[in-house]
Amino acid sequence: MLTIRNANERGHTQAGWLNARHSFSFNTYYEPKHMGFRSLRVINDDRIAPGTGFGKHPHRDMEIITWVLEGQLEHEDSMGNRAVLRPGQMQRMSAGTGIYHSERNASSTEPIHLFQIWIQPDTEGIAPRFEDLPLTDADLRNKLFLAASPDGRNGSSVIQQSAFVYASKLDANRSVDHPLEGNRHAWLQVATGRVNVNGHDLEAGDAIAASDEKQLHVQAAEESAILLFDLA
Repeated sequence: MLTIRNANERGHTQAGWLNARHSFSFNTYYEPKHMGFRSLRVINDDRIAPGTGFGKHPHRDMEIITWVLEGQLEHEDSMGNRAVLRPGQMQRMSAGTGIYHSERNASSTEPIHLFQIWIQPDTEGIAPRFEDLPLTDADLRNKLFLAASPDGRNGSSVIQQSAFVYASKLDANRSVDHPLEGNRHAWLQVATGRVNVNGHDLEAGDAIAASDEKQLHVQAAEESAILLFDLA
């Protein structure tokens, strides 16, 4: 079964400095039909104005992944980590028993476009962890790159959940396939471009949820960036 989540149906936050679209209920956007998918709780498509951002704020018991598409994001947290994420790079933060962090646009002139993902952990109260994933274009180009997993396979970042997070940048007319084993489910999020997934045309911001499917076939109509979540 395939279910499409259209980009224009997502929640919207416009705060002057922040223009955000929410695939699932978040902050003041509440939609009982869209509280998440499996362990996937938040997918926020954020655009942050130059010189602004999220001040220091807390998180607890959540796996948080950030993927920067455009611009530079400055991260600082209560564990002493400081980093600047550039286009194509990812960051994984396991909030565990609690962590404070801030995220700001490192540029005074250029906006940021990023996706922030929250995955509910299968175990609460773990020690907080942080990791930068300095992905390159070669890592992502025309293949599904495993960025996070429960067991760290293929050098991926370890998260506390039976979830596998893939990212890809596809050239026009290129495709990738992802098998779904057993009772696994998938959520495919189009970050940029246009793709066809198992016969369904999707544009930037659109997503498709898959259950009881054996495989996802993703064909790019133009240069595109996607996220794929393989979920229990």
